[in-house]
Amino acid sequence: MAQVIEENGELILKLSRLEKIYSLHQNIRVKTSDLVSITEYEKPWNNKVLRGFRAPGTGLPFVILFGTMRFRGGKDFVAIYKRGPVKVYEFKAGEFKRWILSI
Repeated sequence: MAQVIEENGELILKLSRLEKIYSLHQNIRVKTSDLVSITEYEKPWNNKVLRGFRAPGTGLPFVILFGTMRFRGGKDFVAIYKRGPVKVYEFKAGEFKRWILSI
């Protein structure tokens, strides 16, 4: 499962080998100062949490969703397993506007 680690003023999204393959991404880094908020949602499979379309990555609805979700104005990184709760990390700068990760 994807882990968020704080190290030397950076947040690092550490992905397992399979998560890297499914999402077509390496570990992601962003400055800690760019973090705006962290929010938890019980039901991730809705328009409030997920926006846009997945490209690139892997997805099976309500089972797994890994990769980049592209939408007008930016992109999010997603690593969701099944229907469990997720944490949404929102950023003011960086490659991704949000990280959406299963807890």
